[in-house]
Amino acid sequence: MEPDVLGPPYERQTIDLGVDDEGPVVATLVRRRAERPTGRAVLYVHGFVDYFFQTHLADFFAERGWDFYALDLRKYGRSLLAHQTPNFCQDVNDYFSELDAAVEIIRSDDGHDTLLAMGHSTGGLIMSLWADARRDAGTIDGLVLNSPFFDFNASWAVRRPIAAAAARLGRRAPHRIVPLGLGSVYGESLHADHRGEWTYDLAWKPLAGFPVRAGWLDAIRTGQRRLRAGLNIQVPVLVACSTRSFRSSKWHENATLADTVLDVEHMVRYAPRLGRHVTLARFDGGLHDLTLSGPAVRGQVLDEVGRWAEAFLAAGPTAPADPAPTDLAPADRTGATAND
Repeated sequence: MEPDVLGPPYERQTIDLGVDDEGPVVATLVRRRAERPTGRAVLYVHGFVDYFFQTHLADFFAERGWDFYALDLRKYGRSLLAHQTPNFCQDVNDYFSELDAAVEIIRSDDGHDTLLAMGHSTGGLIMSLWADARRDAGTIDGLVLNSPFFDFNASWAVRRPIAAAAARLGRRAPHRIVPLGLGSVYGESLHADHRGEWTYDLAWKPLAGFPVRAGWLDAIRTGQRRLRAGLNIQVPVLVACSTRSFRSSKWHENATLADTVLDVEHMVRYAPRLGRHVTLARFDGGLHDLTLSGPAVRGQVLDEVGRWAEAFLAAGPTAPADPAPTDLAPADRTGATAND
């Protein structure tokens, strides 16, 4: 491990993934150790146009004895190399190799016996498919999905026939840009330079996102179809999302109280298809990344995750190792910072 851009106590390790058609490929595992470790660990995976910067999430677990790990997937954040197309993939299964490598480090090298996996948005889709593929290997002990990307937030015509046509294009011209994207409303609701509370690297997480390419669309659509057909994840799953969505290309104050990226009703509809043991939790006023919601809501989210982990992983993060009250706002370091 070497020092991370977030500064102490964060460290990072580069995972060599060989080469693909663009050249060398790496992933990056970030670690934040607990002062009083308990043998438990969390592995967190970000969403699309994203990377790990949510230090308050890591602090929440570390204060309760859980070592926290976050994986910047290939071509995202710390792992994005100069010759690469940002956030691009042609098969969701490609990410399984860095997830497997991260688990090997966490369990074998660092000696953890309990592992909670957490995935946000696209990371939630990826980790769901990976957990299903590794269901007989005892890889993880629980899975938390923060606003998972089960379907595209668009009309039926865009989600099905138009997306199918774009996906076919992806097989012929994978790098072709398609007219889909995040827009800037979500970024404005987050970043402190606009209307939000957080400071993060806009080179790694641009306000209006990166271009959506046909090959990526095909990969995500294929993964979503597999998930909606039904998985058989063996460990307990918590699906968490907002109570409502807001879809507009123009700013409105409602964007600060809703999921402005995905349709939360898709998450509710498809959650039962993950496995036999699924819990659903909805948060009024939650943003797309629930952990970046306003202070009261993100406090509720963390409390719920703690209670759920206590119930289903035998011993969850219910109270800090230090009896002092926990400050849910992140510390002032490079990465996520509350704009007080």
